[in-house]
Amino acid sequence: MSQSSRPHSPDDQTAMYIRVKRNKITYFLTCVPSETILQIKEKLQELIDQPVNDQRLMLMPNREVLDDSKTLADQKVENDAVVALTLRKDDNEFEDVNITRPTDFNTSRDADGGSNW
Repeated sequence: MSQSSRPHSPDDQTAMYIRVKRNKITYFLTCVPSETILQIKEKLQELIDQPVNDQRLMLMPNREVLDDSKTLADQKVENDAVVALTLRKDDNEFEDVNITRPTDFNTSRDADGGSNW
């Protein structure tokens, strides 16, 4: 059996992406499930010029704070996941999550608010 025909397992390091949102900005980051949250924060530091210690990432929609030492796979962060980025303010507290949902892409205009980010 050749290596390319072997069955895929959840541990395969297939490239994926996550959407990191803050205010009205979305960053699309390419990553692999074995990357730690700290490594994701280091990628963000290059983009936004904010130290990793001043970043907090939360998996949406449940707002679970992601642990720097754990991998994306450990914390059930899947391909196309939405992660909220908050930054540390001057008073040493983190800002509130402020994510704007695009309304012009909604397929349904129902009043239920929808659960898709």
